[in-house]
Amino acid sequence: KMEAVEPGYCRVVVTVTDFMLNFHGTTHGGIVFGLADIAFAAACNSHGQAAVALSMDIHYLNPSKAGDHLVAEAKEVSRSAATALYEITVSEKNSKQIIAKLQAMAYRKREMI
Repeated sequence: KMEAVEPGYCRVVVTVTDFMLNFHGTTHGGIVFGLADIAFAAACNSHGQAAVALSMDIHYLNPSKAGDHLVAEAKEVSRSAATALYEITVSEKNSKQIIAKLQAMAYRKREMI
């Protein structure tokens, strides 16, 4: 669920289900990355100019499990005519534990949305 979108910012949430777990019984890294990517995509396109990912770097810091409420927040760090840099944090809503930290670079296309 997308909870907030503002220029250069987005917050999305998901509740982890059993179908989102890996064979270790923790949330699959692809789910964590995907949630962060959704927040990043919305934040970097929030200015009305089309933007696409150039790179994303993720650091998995703590596991999460079924029933956890994950929150991904993307915040704009820097923006130029051609590129923009974002920091994304994925955390567990109740414990506030950081699950992953990402840094992402977007290419800002010339077309408007």
